Amino acid sequence: MRMEDRKAAVSAYKKRDVDSGIYAVHCTASGEVWVGGAPDLSKIQNRLWFTLRQGTNTHRSLQTAWNAHGSEAFSFEIVERLDAEEIAYVRDRVMRERLIQWAEQLRAVRI
Repeated sequence: MRMEDRKAAVSAYKKRDVDSGIYAVHCTASGEVWVGGAPDLSKIQNRLWFTLRQGTNTHRSLQTAWNAHGSEAFSFEIVERLDAEEIAYVRDRVMRERLIQWAEQLRAVRI
């Protein structure tokens, strides 16, 4: 790849629209649900599944359920996309508030 092409690709990657929001992980075998917030929803499932497959996920109850039931028992769902906020602290505050509400509504463990 030429240097100009590489720079253009990096620039386009940095300028892409990123959706932040709340997601849920469901275990169909046990009925357990975990919810979390992510600044980039397009990447969070891959990150979660990678750490779970490696056995290094920091959320013990999620890792224990994964080890007990296997990957086939799990599904990933985006439950809410947040409006883009220009100021990061406002986005973080809104995400925390919405995460608490979704955890209560789904009777889920927050991760």
